[in-house]
Amino acid sequence: MLERITRSITSASIFLAAYFLLNIALRIALPHTLDLDEAEQSFYSQYLLAGYGPQPPFYNWIQYAIVSVTGISMWVLSVPKNIILFGCYLFYGLAAREVLKSRSLAALAMLSLITLPQVGLMAQRELTHTVALLFATSLFLFGFFRTLRQPTIGSYLLIGIATGVGLISKYNFAILPFAALIAVLPEREWRSRLIDWRLLPAAVLAILIVLPHALWLPDNLASASAPTLERMTAEHLAPAGLPRIGQGLLSLVIAVLGFVALPIVLIAAAFRRDFFRALSSSSPMIRVIERMMVISLLAFVGVVLFAGASDIHERWLDPCLLVLLIYLFLKLETADIDLSAGLARFRPVVPVFMVVILSILLFRIVGIQYIGTYTRTNVPFSGYVAELTATRKPVLIVAGTKFVAGNMRLQFPDVPVVIPFFPGPGVPEYADAKGPVLVIWRGETADDPTISPGFANDLVKSGIHLPELKTLTLPYLFGDGKRSFSIGYSWVEGGAK
Repeated sequence: MLERITRSITSASIFLAAYFLLNIALRIALPHTLDLDEAEQSFYSQYLLAGYGPQPPFYNWIQYAIVSVTGISMWVLSVPKNIILFGCYLFYGLAAREVLKSRSLAALAMLSLITLPQVGLMAQRELTHTVALLFATSLFLFGFFRTLRQPTIGSYLLIGIATGVGLISKYNFAILPFAALIAVLPEREWRSRLIDWRLLPAAVLAILIVLPHALWLPDNLASASAPTLERMTAEHLAPAGLPRIGQGLLSLVIAVLGFVALPIVLIAAAFRRDFFRALSSSSPMIRVIERMMVISLLAFVGVVLFAGASDIHERWLDPCLLVLLIYLFLKLETADIDLSAGLARFRPVVPVFMVVILSILLFRIVGIQYIGTYTRTNVPFSGYVAELTATRKPVLIVAGTKFVAGNMRLQFPDVPVVIPFFPGPGVPEYADAKGPVLVIWRGETADDPTISPGFANDLVKSGIHLPELKTLTLPYLFGDGKRSFSIGYSWVEGGAK
């Protein structure tokens, strides 16, 4: 059965499609409380903007386009994400097929993406913009390898599309095309690909895709870069100078090991001595991939040395190291050894990982009382809505955070949900509201719904004066009943005073 699945990209794709359908069904069956990234998409889907803050807008544009047609729902948040993830696996398989002679190895390389924690678990659990980055990276690898092997106008345009989409998915994607360009230079047989006229329309296409966001970026550079820079520098963890550089380099090493360790251990365990024999094998394509990974990681070393970064996250390495599995299987194939025993041992890893990941996604929500660490998905937003709207319905909701705003938007798909001063000055809907307005927020901790001074000040600037601050506390979903989550709220009448 498993051998048939890995005979071709087509059969492996059908198997993956069934897996992603299970992921969609599981997310729909779980509580319709949104995690941070889901809530952000739910809230932002009300607006079509050239930029939304610290993350590039590609995923937001996709979500807005779908929501504008279908309306907001849990289906609309879950299905596109899984389709994009499926596309990541599919194009990764096509990229593997360009460099691997064995169709079985290419299919297995595609399926083995699930062993990368950032792809198999984290992308499915809560990430959105990184999902778009993974898709763009796989698409780029497919176009890049196809251009090296058999250049056509279509393969060059594919590189342009992937580059444009990648740059407006995550800014760190820019490392990948740069690394690929440098990696090809030493190879005489492929150097001509860099001066081919077809590279020009590819570049133009990439620029056209990026242009709307690029025009927005200069006037909004602070809001686009500040949060990421704060996470990277981790000023509270290390002083300036050599200690920070040391912490940054150590953080990079840990991130790399966290990214690559699991699939390397699994493949080494499956292929055993053949794996270590294959490590010395080489070819022009292997050398290009090695340079790509090394140059990409050196770029992060530069970020540590010259930008003061001291806290590198594993998911930031996605465009640098996603190619790892293709690289490892290419090493094995180039070694020209019998891989049948290793393949037979490795194939069961994929369905086992699928079952484990689905179990984790389920148990982290429904088994939370045994774990003790409650997730945002366990916050009872449907219960809040039932309590708050038992006697009246809001015509407008003003929320304190994107987490609250996105969840309220899902609960009230026909009611505008706003945050003060986003996307423009003030809350213009409030002045036009004809009826009750619900102002709702969460506090710094789960059991403290105290309104933050910043949100309170923004409300006053927007002309909203809260007559009475109230609290609503409900137990966590699937909890033991002893721990609860509190929100603060106030009802006001719409219209500027």
